[in-house]
Amino acid sequence: MQDTFKNKLARQELLVGTIMTLPSPEIAEILCGAGFDWLFVDLEHSALSIKNAQVILQVAASQVHCVVRIPLNDEVWIKKALDIGASGIIVPLVRTAEEAQRAVRQCKYPPEGLRSVGIGRAHGYGEKFQEYIASANDETAVIIQIEHIDAVDNIEKILKVSGVDGLFVGPYDLSASMQKLGLVNDAEVQKAISHVKRCAAQAKMPIGIFGATAEAVKPYIESGYTLIAAGMDTLLLGSAAKNTTSQLRKGVE
Repeated sequence: MQDTFKNKLARQELLVGTIMTLPSPEIAEILCGAGFDWLFVDLEHSALSIKNAQVILQVAASQVHCVVRIPLNDEVWIKKALDIGASGIIVPLVRTAEEAQRAVRQCKYPPEGLRSVGIGRAHGYGEKFQEYIASANDETAVIIQIEHIDAVDNIEKILKVSGVDGLFVGPYDLSASMQKLGLVNDAEVQKAISHVKRCAAQAKMPIGIFGATAEAVKPYIESGYTLIAAGMDTLLLGSAAKNTTSQLRKGVE
């Protein structure tokens, strides 16, 4: 891939992806061949290990960009995710500008940040070390997840943090933080999401969102969201299986 994920994100190209939670290189291959632009490799809400994530990245390497959601805003997780060669990271549950700033600092090598220097897959296991450290700060995407009402309240300050490349709205956790667990279409939840979108548009900041189905994310695409995660491996597999059994039994029983 000639162009970087970060460049495509900055140009606000429509990037359609899905979430990977299963430690299966075969499923990664299937999803890469399905036409997705990126894979959201989830280390927060899955049983995936950092080794599982690296295998997924190795499978997807020449086909699809991979962005890793780390479990928390933590130095160790950030460097592990970047050292395996992620195109970027998604940092969960960022509530304040200070927390966003901390994430950015840990993603950037000195003098721009505090990222420690190791040798891993991202560095060609040493063969491309100088090349990687010279370009990593410019080519690695830092995406902040907006999934708490505190982040909504602080969104203008978060958007001013230098080095944040995009926002990603987590509607389910946001609804939970508003005492409306799972009610992502509730008027107040949608008002909060609209406020984030409006502020992002004013700041010309790329913004993304998750939806369980294609139908769920279509309205967001129409309103200007460009970083889309539609469904996940388990949901896609379950939906396809149910559709098959339904079609086979239709008119038989």
